[in-house]
Amino acid sequence: MKIERLTKTLSFWVFLLLLIVTLTSCGFRNSPEGITITLSGWQSNPNEKQLLEQVLHQFEVQHPHIKVKHETINDQYMDVIKTRLIGDAAPDVFYLDAFEAPLLMKYGVLEPLNPYIDAQFDLTDFEPTLLKAFQLEERTYGLPKDFSTLALFYNKQAFQEVGINQAPQTWDELRDDSKKLTVDKNRDGRKEQYGFGVAPELSRQYFIMTAFGGRLIDRQENAAFFTSGSLKGLQLVIEQYRKDQSSAQPSDVGASTGSEMFGQGKAAMVLEGTWAIPYLQETFPKLEFATAEVPTVNGKKGTMAYTVAYVMNKKAKHKEAAWQLIAYLTSKEGMKAWAKEGLALPTRKSVLAELGFVDNPLYAPFAKGADYATIWQSGETLPTILTHFNNQFISALIGEQSLRDALRKAQRSANEEIQSAR
Repeated sequence: MKIERLTKTLSFWVFLLLLIVTLTSCGFRNSPEGITITLSGWQSNPNEKQLLEQVLHQFEVQHPHIKVKHETINDQYMDVIKTRLIGDAAPDVFYLDAFEAPLLMKYGVLEPLNPYIDAQFDLTDFEPTLLKAFQLEERTYGLPKDFSTLALFYNKQAFQEVGINQAPQTWDELRDDSKKLTVDKNRDGRKEQYGFGVAPELSRQYFIMTAFGGRLIDRQENAAFFTSGSLKGLQLVIEQYRKDQSSAQPSDVGASTGSEMFGQGKAAMVLEGTWAIPYLQETFPKLEFATAEVPTVNGKKGTMAYTVAYVMNKKAKHKEAAWQLIAYLTSKEGMKAWAKEGLALPTRKSVLAELGFVDNPLYAPFAKGADYATIWQSGETLPTILTHFNNQFISALIGEQSLRDALRKAQRSANEEIQSAR
């Protein structure tokens, strides 16, 4: 009996031990140990990837159970992301431009972040207009990581040479200053220096249209920019280019960007984002330049704002870990480490102030612009509208057709494509 009882006791303990081992092993399999989160984005500057890698390293130090696999996609980024979303192979966390956000939010491929956000995270610290770009029907689908507005860059030496003492405050002043700053023609027929460098793209002209009540879409998200307001705003750009002959596109002077033509001295003024500051300082170190808020148009302050958010894939396997990554990258700590180089501005108001951008003469105009900027976003049909607008507007700019005809054609062709896709 004693042997039988001993055998049963040993069997019980062996069974209990096996059960504990089994449960423990299952626990290890389901624990955060060894979790890998994929993060995809693009690289607009060589320093950008290096800065992000440093931030990701700090995240892994603080979260040793999570590893981050960082992927840079510079070619056809959104096409790659959309293809992977369709094929259930998208990254757990990825960059999303406000321009593309409406489409992905509408079709439910993003994880709503509301259940993960608590009071300690403090959403009120984000610039409201930037956060709103990633919200739909009271759900937050992304947290903006950084942003830039447009500001006026001007060549201080060029201003001094023609006796201009301050940056223009209104668009009329900008046109007058542009005429003074435009230098006579060279032997090849081109001007040595234009007063203003213009980027004839919808993403740069939208705020001028809104200053006169213009818009891009109607309630059904059809193209609706052929209005008197849009015509009034854009006519200012056309007249300066064709009538005044005091502005030029980058391609007119052999440059690829507004920043480049400004740095080369081909334009005394341009509207550019914060990304131009480190570029100009590194590429044209002898250039003396300053920045100012965009001159008012039709008596109204205006500029454009471009922002990108971290979003979570709806089908992410480790959503809690993915949220921890997003939360860290957009926390005060993570954002300070990311934004300190000035490639773009932090979206948290506290970080913007702490890093000194609001008091820095070069960056202050960009920070101020966040209060009244037009976000580069306007429904899911905007990519289609953009293509048709740009094609026709450039044609009007160089005099191939009137602005009225150009906008009418652009709106009609855009809506034909939009309707055919529905």
